[in-house]
Amino acid sequence: MRIIGLDVSLRCTGIGVIGRSAGRLAALEFSLVRNKASLPHSACLLALQRDLAAALARTQPESAAVEGGFFFKNAKTAMILGEARGVVIATCAAAGVPIFEYAPRLVKQSLTGFGGAEKAQVARMVMTILGLRETPPEDAADALALAICHAQHQTGIAALQPQPI
Repeated sequence: MRIIGLDVSLRCTGIGVIGRSAGRLAALEFSLVRNKASLPHSACLLALQRDLAAALARTQPESAAVEGGFFFKNAKTAMILGEARGVVIATCAAAGVPIFEYAPRLVKQSLTGFGGAEKAQVARMVMTILGLRETPPEDAADALALAICHAQHQTGIAALQPQPI
């Protein structure tokens, strides 16, 4: 089983791909899609689509996991994140990859046992679960955490299975 986790943002999206074999999870690859602050908004969305499509073609995941919506005080920030999420969802749909979303607190709880865990604690658990020697970049660690959370929610019990968006 291969799962791609996506920590979506306009300027730095984390991508993390994990695989499960013989009951063990392993990181297959992780990376960042970085967009310079000087790059126009539309060019950032295009770069995100292009790099994600390449990652999907290269890794052939069976499913994708993204963070669910947040509460934002700033409407402009929410709209920009929504546009980036739309690009990610459409790119996964075009590749035939079902996409699932998980609340940030659920991801933290799945990895650490505490929904209010700090990012550093989540990153350490990602390293431990996947047997990594070095801490991945923050956004890549978050993407790997999303993929691990999705893997943990594959129970085999149909009534408990998360539904794709």
